[in-house]
Amino acid sequence: MKLFNTLTRKPEEFKPLIKDRVGIYVCGPTVYNYAHLGNLRSFINADILRRVLEYNKYEVNQVMNITDVGHLTDDADQGEDKIEKGAAREKKTALEIARFYEVEFLKDIAELNIKKATILCRATEHIKEQITLIKRLEKKGFIYKTVDGIYFDTSKISDYGKLARLNKADLKAGVRVSIGEKKNETDFALWKFSPKLTKRQMEWSSPWGVGFPGWHIECSAMSAKYLGQPFDIHCGGIDHIPVHHTNEIAQSEAAFDKPLANYWIHNEFLILEKDKMSKSGNNFITLDTVKEKKISPLAYRYFLLQTHYRKQLLFSWPALKAAATGLNHLYHTVSIIKKEDIKTKNKLEEKFLTAINNDLDTPKALAILWQAIKNREISYKTIIKFDEVLGLDIQNHLNKEDEELPEEIKKLISARDEARKNKNWEKSDKLRDEMIKMGYEVLDTPKGTEVKTVKSP
Repeated sequence: MKLFNTLTRKPEEFKPLIKDRVGIYVCGPTVYNYAHLGNLRSFINADILRRVLEYNKYEVNQVMNITDVGHLTDDADQGEDKIEKGAAREKKTALEIARFYEVEFLKDIAELNIKKATILCRATEHIKEQITLIKRLEKKGFIYKTVDGIYFDTSKISDYGKLARLNKADLKAGVRVSIGEKKNETDFALWKFSPKLTKRQMEWSSPWGVGFPGWHIECSAMSAKYLGQPFDIHCGGIDHIPVHHTNEIAQSEAAFDKPLANYWIHNEFLILEKDKMSKSGNNFITLDTVKEKKISPLAYRYFLLQTHYRKQLLFSWPALKAAATGLNHLYHTVSIIKKEDIKTKNKLEEKFLTAINNDLDTPKALAILWQAIKNREISYKTIIKFDEVLGLDIQNHLNKEDEELPEEIKKLISARDEARKNKNWEKSDKLRDEMIKMGYEVLDTPKGTEVKTVKSP
């Protein structure tokens, strides 16, 4: 199995630290607003990675954080805390905002058939671990104090920015923000002090003063607690490479003198109108928007599977509707195969495994599946096995469709099958026409009458 490692910029053979077991850390959501489709691409990609590993018989321990404090509106440690800003926007408490949008996020991933993380951990519930890690860095001489917080001194490590291939000599201080008392532009906050004369909704006592953790320290503290260091795979969107993941590496490796993770997997942006999808602009599309247009959330998953995760993907409603049509066609065709006695062609499973093990090549895996379906070279059992990776929930979808058929339709199907058995073609045609008028598509298969609700794309 090969994965493209962002750290080395090349595909590498995957070798776990412990035989048959894999530890994965996924950068989770900042819960101040709904997740948009661009965010959800990252979580679907992490899910595909997990499913491919499990398909290869690995036992996967997947840890995902919930950022419910500390992520400021500017990644360079400036501005308001996004959670508290959301609280002011909606006239709720910060905790109410965080928990509400956490629940909404979990609903989204469930509808996208994303497996829930083995461990889901909140930043606010790991303040002790974060303070302990900062104290460790303090003891080793990596931190300093300014008027607004405790900062990590990036000049103390020689390879800062190796993930993003940053050249510190080329960075100009003050281009994005005034660096104030920071020693270097790339230095970042480990602990921010609460503003004087102002009480924040989320703040804690620390050896350095009352305040709250910086954005990056939570991931280092929680990954170390639940996965150890190093662990196997860290994944997320490419937007995390230059700041968040770069700073995670710096503080974790400074603290423990070991690599943070052996493999770094990053997915590309979802593009809308020549820009990445973002919560800060008008190009903010949620899963609810998709459902309002009568499109299944799994159609979005299918849409993503058709493009390799390391390629930018242009989003458009016509493209998503086409994916919905394609997914419905897949469900429909598989429902026919389910009733047919088809055996899987030799080496088909081997071809599928080769595709997904080549850096999660889902477009090729889908092409292999469709070609086999078209040529009737694959059994229903094998399709369901492949769906363990694709996550399109084929079996449950078909079972649900069967369950949802009204009793009246089931009786008509039974009567028509009996008529066909007795070669009463006139009655058979009459019953077929009756079901068509009721809004059903009627197909003849080797195992009897197949009925599907006619759906709009």
